[in-house]
Amino acid sequence: MGNSYAGQLKSARFEEALHNSIEASLRSSGGDPQPIFTQLYLEPEAYPGNMEADVKSKADMPLQGEEGHDPLNGHASNDPEELEDDDDSDSSSPPLPYLQTPAPDGSCTLDGIISRGFCQAGKDLRLVTIAAEPIEVPAGFELVGAKSPSIPEHILVCAVDRRFLPDENGKNALLGFSGNCVGCGEKGFRYFTEFSNHINLKLSTQPKKQKHLKYYLVKNSQGALCKGPLICWKDSKTRQFSSSALTSKPSSSSSLSSKENGGASGHSSSPFSLSDSPPTRMAQASSVFFGSQDLGRDCSFLKPLASTPSHKTLPIVPTALRVNGPTNGLGVDVHTSLLSPSQVSLVPQAQGYRTPDLGDSPVSSPMNSGPPKKRHRSWHPSALVPVPPTAVPVPAIRPIVNSPGSVLAVSSPQSLAAGVIQPQPVTAGETVIVPENLLNSSGVRPVILIGHGTLPYFYGSVGNIVVSPLLVSCYKSSQLTESNLETLGLHSNQMLSVEMMILLTLQYLARLASNQIPLREELEQIVLKAMLGCPGNPAISPSQLPWLARLEASVSGGSVQVVVTHNSLGEGISESLHSLSEGPQHQQHLPTYVVIICASKINGNEFCVLVLGKYQARALAEGMLTTNEFLKEISYELITGKVTVLASHFKTTSLGDNLDKQLVRYQRRRKGQVIQPYQGDVTENTNSQEPASMSPPPDSAELLNRIFQIYPAQLTVARSLLSQVCSIADSGTQNLDLGRFCKVDFLVLVPPSHILVHQTAQRIRQSGVLVDLGNEDTSTAHQKSEKYVVRLDADVHTKMEAFMKKVKQNPYTLFVLIHDNSHVDLTSALSGSVCHGELQGLADRVVNCQEVLDAMNLLVLQVSCFPYTLQTHQSRISIHNEIHWPSNNHLQREQPHNELVYFGLRDYSCSLQWGVASPILRCDDAFEKMVHTLLERHPHLHSMVIRSYLLIQQYTEAMMALTSSPSLRDHITPETLAMVEDLINAPSREGSQGRGHMLLVRVPSLQLAMLARERLEDVRDKLGLQLCFAVMLGSPASELSLSRNFINILRAWRGCENEEWVPHTYEDLEGLPCIIILTGKDPLGETFPRSLKYTDLRLIDSSYLTRTALEQEVGLACTYVSVDVVQESKTSTAPRESDGEKTTPTLNDGEELERPQSNGSAATRTSGSLVENGVSSSDLADSFQKPSTSTSQPECLVTSDVATLTEGFKQECDSLGSQLSSNPLKAPNAPRSNYSSSSSSSPSPSSSSTQRPSQSTQFGRVSKSSRVSPRTVILSRAAYNLLSGESGSQLSSFSLLPHADVSWSSPLRPLITQNLQGADQSLYYRQWTVARQHHADYEAPPVLHPRRLLLSGPPQVGKTGAYLQFLRILFRMLIRLLEVDVYDDDDEEDEEEETTDVTTPANTQWPDIEDIRKLPFDLNPRDPKFRKASPVYSDKMPKLFKVEFKKEGDNQTQGKRVTKSIRLSRFAAHNAFHHCEQCHLYSEAVPTTQLSECSLHAFSFCSSMLGEEVQLQFFIPKAKEQHFVFNHQGSHLESLRLPLVSTKAHDLLKSPIFTPTTGRQEHGLLNLFHAMEGATHLHILVVKQFEMPHYRKYWPNHILLVLPAMFNSAGVGAARFMIKELSYHNLELERNRQEEQGVKRQDVWPFIVMMDDSCVLWNTYQPTDGSEKSNGSSAIINVSLKAVLQHLESTPKIPLYAMCGVRKWSSSLAHKTPRNPFSRCHLHDFVLLNVDLTQNVQYDLNRYDCEEVDFNLRVNSSGLLLCRFNNFFLMKKHIPVGGNKDFVVKPKLVEIENKAPISPPQYVCAPDSEQTLLDAPAQFLLENFLQSCSHRLFPKAVQNRNNPVLSIDSYLSLSPEISVCYINSRPHSTNLNHQGLVFSGLLLYLCDSFVVSGLLKNFRFLKGATLCVICQDRSSLRQTIVRLELEDEWQFRLRDEFQTANCSEDRPLYFLTGRHV
Repeated sequence: MGNSYAGQLKSARFEEALHNSIEASLRSSGGDPQPIFTQLYLEPEAYPGNMEADVKSKADMPLQGEEGHDPLNGHASNDPEELEDDDDSDSSSPPLPYLQTPAPDGSCTLDGIISRGFCQAGKDLRLVTIAAEPIEVPAGFELVGAKSPSIPEHILVCAVDRRFLPDENGKNALLGFSGNCVGCGEKGFRYFTEFSNHINLKLSTQPKKQKHLKYYLVKNSQGALCKGPLICWKDSKTRQFSSSALTSKPSSSSSLSSKENGGASGHSSSPFSLSDSPPTRMAQASSVFFGSQDLGRDCSFLKPLASTPSHKTLPIVPTALRVNGPTNGLGVDVHTSLLSPSQVSLVPQAQGYRTPDLGDSPVSSPMNSGPPKKRHRSWHPSALVPVPPTAVPVPAIRPIVNSPGSVLAVSSPQSLAAGVIQPQPVTAGETVIVPENLLNSSGVRPVILIGHGTLPYFYGSVGNIVVSPLLVSCYKSSQLTESNLETLGLHSNQMLSVEMMILLTLQYLARLASNQIPLREELEQIVLKAMLGCPGNPAISPSQLPWLARLEASVSGGSVQVVVTHNSLGEGISESLHSLSEGPQHQQHLPTYVVIICASKINGNEFCVLVLGKYQARALAEGMLTTNEFLKEISYELITGKVTVLASHFKTTSLGDNLDKQLVRYQRRRKGQVIQPYQGDVTENTNSQEPASMSPPPDSAELLNRIFQIYPAQLTVARSLLSQVCSIADSGTQNLDLGRFCKVDFLVLVPPSHILVHQTAQRIRQSGVLVDLGNEDTSTAHQKSEKYVVRLDADVHTKMEAFMKKVKQNPYTLFVLIHDNSHVDLTSALSGSVCHGELQGLADRVVNCQEVLDAMNLLVLQVSCFPYTLQTHQSRISIHNEIHWPSNNHLQREQPHNELVYFGLRDYSCSLQWGVASPILRCDDAFEKMVHTLLERHPHLHSMVIRSYLLIQQYTEAMMALTSSPSLRDHITPETLAMVEDLINAPSREGSQGRGHMLLVRVPSLQLAMLARERLEDVRDKLGLQLCFAVMLGSPASELSLSRNFINILRAWRGCENEEWVPHTYEDLEGLPCIIILTGKDPLGETFPRSLKYTDLRLIDSSYLTRTALEQEVGLACTYVSVDVVQESKTSTAPRESDGEKTTPTLNDGEELERPQSNGSAATRTSGSLVENGVSSSDLADSFQKPSTSTSQPECLVTSDVATLTEGFKQECDSLGSQLSSNPLKAPNAPRSNYSSSSSSSPSPSSSSTQRPSQSTQFGRVSKSSRVSPRTVILSRAAYNLLSGESGSQLSSFSLLPHADVSWSSPLRPLITQNLQGADQSLYYRQWTVARQHHADYEAPPVLHPRRLLLSGPPQVGKTGAYLQFLRILFRMLIRLLEVDVYDDDDEEDEEEETTDVTTPANTQWPDIEDIRKLPFDLNPRDPKFRKASPVYSDKMPKLFKVEFKKEGDNQTQGKRVTKSIRLSRFAAHNAFHHCEQCHLYSEAVPTTQLSECSLHAFSFCSSMLGEEVQLQFFIPKAKEQHFVFNHQGSHLESLRLPLVSTKAHDLLKSPIFTPTTGRQEHGLLNLFHAMEGATHLHILVVKQFEMPHYRKYWPNHILLVLPAMFNSAGVGAARFMIKELSYHNLELERNRQEEQGVKRQDVWPFIVMMDDSCVLWNTYQPTDGSEKSNGSSAIINVSLKAVLQHLESTPKIPLYAMCGVRKWSSSLAHKTPRNPFSRCHLHDFVLLNVDLTQNVQYDLNRYDCEEVDFNLRVNSSGLLLCRFNNFFLMKKHIPVGGNKDFVVKPKLVEIENKAPISPPQYVCAPDSEQTLLDAPAQFLLENFLQSCSHRLFPKAVQNRNNPVLSIDSYLSLSPEISVCYINSRPHSTNLNHQGLVFSGLLLYLCDSFVVSGLLKNFRFLKGATLCVICQDRSSLRQTIVRLELEDEWQFRLRDEFQTANCSEDRPLYFLTGRHV
């Protein structure tokens, strides 16, 4: 019958007509719709006038095929719908000619096809040009002329097989077509559509041979071809009502209706419909292609017949269908007159060979016509697809069978070339005639479940049967692979025999309940258990089988019957069908299932199942459709008026009255009065003319606050995401380099729903994430949040292009593309198309496009509640990159009764065991019974249409029963009545304050949803309820539309003064009594308010048989509920709702919000996240204090839970540890709660570890005692059985196929259990499911995408909040990577500095040596790092101690130094973790050989201080050798080159830089490349010998100076000593070397830089242009180390300074410029040291601490100048490891099991005592003892600044409580004037010969002052006491001698204490 029109449904023309017609047909009372299809598609042919007068009602009208139209000449892929699906597939079928735009005459079209008059090979076919050319005509063919409307002047020449042309009487033309092209010679065109395409007829209508083949062509006398007689197609005029019987044969695998292999979302091909709708949409070809086969060939198509002259659209029916190829030709109600055997002439027919691939061969089944349908979800098709022959006169096609053996044998895929047509006789025994009127007479359309063996051919009314491959895979265990068998624990000898499978099937069917349908997964588990259970597999003889089979069936009580035949399955099927068609009298005991067994001796046992149960047959047939297909089917039934009979049934009420008349009567009786809401009684009316904006009672007009919080679970998930991102970065695969990013940006992709866009934008706005990421400022964030959310609709490409452009332009920004609800539409872009008005494949185009995959600065985060379709064998996401929501084990532990916990799908299933009176998961059995009755009455309509009409009637009558007609109550199901009553009455109950409940009704079909809304709104208004509740259509394609009076109420509740505010999301409807009719193919993840109380899912039935489809519907009801509600329900029955609603809970106004400080805007400090559910703009604070002014926010604030969270928790939320400003915002009087079952509540400020409602913006009253109960879900019986889980008799929903886009990879699998969650479940699906061909992952590359993550969590659990928090902490982490904690202690010196007589101008760049000499030296080390050290006494000391002193031993726990996080600048020093393009050559070894290219050089010199020769080792990389001087042989190191003082060069740095470092090979800031701006410099690391290998590994390009082994345990003093000694020795060598070259000795540069390994940044004041800020502060800017050094080195008269340095940075410095640009004071950390001037002053090589203070005091007292440049600042990084800080003091002998830490008092002991000896250097123990315990040694000095301890020649810290006065014993040294100073003690530390007794006589001591003499050993201690005549003035006791707690080989230090007498 020509081609199908299915595809054209997608044209814009159709969409427009469709909508207009729906509206017209739904509103028209006449029920006769406009002839849409006539207008759109049918050609204006002559309408036959001989129509029978007594036309039956449309629903039952039997019609025959249109005259002369060949039902088999279509070509599958010519279906326009298919065209899009097969876009880039290897289908060889040409596109529809009439969908292409005509090209200009003779021109070449875009794809290279020559235009009109030429064939597609470009050869001329026009009669005028080829008339004289010789044309080869094969035998049996005729030349005919074809006419094209586009070139009417030409005739095109064709060769056509004469069997397909009529004889002179217009008779005997075979249906179909066979022709050749005379132009290019291509042969074998089997379809006229295909041929017309090839010869470029350019038709705008359906190609038909009857219409376009016009003339025979004959040769004239000259031998030229010319136009001959017309072809006589006249028989067509009389065939309108003759019936042509077609046959069709489904084989054991010939049904293409498996969802498993057909693909979901409209990519399969079964044009199955359960209606009499015109077959204007017919089978699409399958988009599943295997190998190079074109499974699109051999498809049956149906052709619409012309309308009656009255232009009424009539049901158009095909006569029959051929079941072959990938079509599901599902015919409708076909009434054909059966041909008697005498009429069936067995003419030889053609045979086609095709042996499709075994795994997924598409199969088709003959069913009724209708839109393209879907294959069944649960079938793995069999190996052979016979392409069956049809009965005469249609060419029959048979397959070639590989072997006569098992039908399950594997056959190899062959290409189309094998499809050679050859004659093949049809044997009569293998055909089955489908009786006419089967559906009408029996009310059932039988479903044949393919079993094992070959099915017969069917002909006759084939549209009356359905062939389903549902269970076929259960019988394919022989195809299991070895590895799968092993996994299942099976052996190949455990395979079941056919006989066993027959018995198992019978057993299974017999135990199914009357309201259950067979499920593939269930039978598979039975088969698996049987295989595991009986390894022997008992043999069953052919004689036993029938007997055993009947025995199994006998237990079913007659619902299962067994029919045994001996010739073929066809016999049994035929017999059963005929008994069915004999009419109702034979159907008293109709079995539900008939199992037909053929015990054939030749083929062995074969069987199939005939499903005759009305409910089961219908459910199975409908279950074969995809969602898209059944929605399309419903559209047709509505458009074509097939529902008229049903609609007219519902025009009367259940009592038999006319519904509309009743309503009008009541409306008149009301006289315009409407029922007053909020008044408590539906009988109170008010005039409808009163203002429609009736407000609820005034006390409820309160401000509702929406607070956005982040809960612990969300934080956990955000951290998991972050840690996964870090592990991708750390994996060493270079897939992600986090170090280079300094910013985060994002885009959220959501399914095409307007409401979802608003909802997500609102979450983004409230979370404040845009401000926190620095992407928007506080003022713009509000308006711009929408641009961060993009719908996957037609506009997505332009928005994505802009986004990808941004990604490319900002390589240092890390972009995150969040694909939310990513399980929706995962169709491949190749097969993507418009399906049911929706574009498909968009997500694939966006998320999987090459640009996105390749961008190195783009992470893709896919977020889904049902991630199963992303977890197939071909998944693009690594299983390690999956983050699963933490499981909800909340009921295992005690929780506060008002805490909220998540209540999800599993909880709903478990709730069935609570044993409560009114369960929250219910099945409305009364409704199901009504549906059952109606289904039997209307077998032609899709069950969802029937359910919808019944549902509308139920709600309509419930409203009437509660207002006008109480007598209707008994006819409404109790569930419906209770919901409507609650809806109307809840707002008027006491304490509700006018707030009510939301009722959600799920109606997937848009047309039915529009009908429902219109009807319910109309009835509501007529009953006067228009002020009581709203009726709204929730469609993803449109915004919410609500009448003004309800908007005013919502505004009043919100205290919103913005007149233009309208609700944008469902949450905005909080508290509004309303019915939402939610439509659309899938729920898309919208969040519903707390006031949603009922979810009506009674329309979700057996069409939803995949896990995702079913669970996402129930997911609509998931939410957070109060813990106690769940716990109570488990223990007792549920409280009566009415009682709960009467209570008015007490409230707690005092709850406060604390807002953490944010890094966003320092000015307002309000840009952070309000504990993260909070509005993060300063508007929030305003809205709290000034409830009336919400103009700053277009969105009114709405409520949510307000909770105070624990401190640490809040810290993490915002700045991960930044200080919190406690800024409590008081919530204005928190309103009371008003619901019981749906009231909202606030979680208590309890521990942050408990589960929290993370549905980011939950609305509710802030009330401790209000409770949130789970929502009530009302289900259909089919869904209820699956969700009731293990409590039910069937499998649970989680055992179903996870998603319609995937298929099981194996016929049998291990059972999935409910406990399988998270990663385990993902592993299971990755092993056992594969993506279907139209799935986006079908052709995914084998390599997983490294930067793609999957976040999965149950519906409505708070995933949006989690991923927004992830963005925030990701940004914080990137900033932390670019930030560093530097010490930030307030500098003491400015406050204590007194103005001296000498002042220098503040803007002086360099010091004047004379001015500096006049400055006094500040003896006291003021740097905060010396806060724990003893102050040095000076004249200007403050009289009081500022330090709060700690008790003994407490110094360990003393407060840590303050640090501040500072962003690294481009001049920073870096550690070993820093990598960048510029400096990798500087810090990293480029070739692997570089380590060996370091040369080791020994350098020896004699140290006077050590009194011996010292040998140092240098490791010098080849590249650095130019800095050194070697001898002529080049092997001996002579010296380190030094420049001249006079040398001037722009880039020159004169001073070598020495950095002593220990324990910090990774963390030390030793990379100075950026700090030096890339300039050449000499940097030497001074390391201990044992650490040398570590430093060489990390810093292969650095020069290492290795200290001798004797210093391995020494402190930093030794390193400084060696650096200075070496430098002086080197200076002498260089002076000698350069003197020989004529350079003066004093011209050689005498300075070195000694710099710590923690110096990170250098700053200076911005050069002032006179415009200093009014408050005296100056801006501080970063400068490079190079700039600082060059500045210091260019100081005038620099050789006269002993030391130069810079100031330490603190944040307070920014607020005050220094009074003096230079000072004389202590220098440390970063020092420019003159080794020449300080030749005689050494660092104390024994020291561990304060060695710099000691050295500075000695340099100063030697009369040398120290100058600090106060305009430069050094920032020091806090590095917690290394640097001798982590020295642990342990006992020397390990045997001593002393776990207690050793405290400083134990560091010393009496000589020769038994005390534990320690393993630590003696000097270290001494310094630590003095630091901690000096108050015992010098009791008189404690907190006594006027009487310091006298310390001669050295400075040791005696704790901050004790002041020390430093005196230098050297002659001519500069010392403090100590006249009149009385000392409280004397400390002599390793004193040398300069200290003499005469010196000590100059000092006065307090009575009772104490002395401490420290020496190297006991003998020198005694000698010192004698030499200094100490016993004259000091009293000693024997017990006052001590030593450090070392053993003798560790050389302890000894000291003696005494008292002054």
